[in-house]
Amino acid sequence: MARRERDNEPAVVSEFDENVISINRSAKVVKGGKNMSFGALVVVGNRKGRVGYGYGKANEVSDAIRKGSEAAHKNLVTIPMNGDTIPHEIECKFGGARVLLRPASSGTGLIAGGAMRAILELAGVKDVLAKSLGASNSINVAKATFAAIDALTTREAVYAKRGMAMPEKAPAETENN
Repeated sequence: MARRERDNEPAVVSEFDENVISINRSAKVVKGGKNMSFGALVVVGNRKGRVGYGYGKANEVSDAIRKGSEAAHKNLVTIPMNGDTIPHEIECKFGGARVLLRPASSGTGLIAGGAMRAILELAGVKDVLAKSLGASNSINVAKATFAAIDALTTREAVYAKRGMAMPEKAPAETENN
């Protein structure tokens, strides 16, 4: 009876979307045969600048995904944004994976592939040019992408760190030379 009551409860709606990037199957050979286990790389994001990733391992795929999702919720970061794009170009490396992220003009779209596309999509970045260089291991690409996100800074943050006041914006010139 208690189980039916739980099944009728409405599901908890989270503000975060979830995406499974990769599932890795590994086998341990033992005397009685092979013991299979699974690892899942999961990304969660609210499409408003918050994103996180997690890796979960278990003997069942669904348990690995659940563990990865829980780890991703614990590792959320905020992406500094400049409109719908990132504030500046950045290149980062993790292991053999190198990623390059470049801001793009409005309307360009999200030009990225694999793990980087899933991460940037769930983060809410709409205009960016991204390239994965080096190794294509999705876990290392995801970690390199998050290293790049952590290294991004806004103009305001740089001025504040240096203890300087933001310069006033110059009025636009009306004459064309």
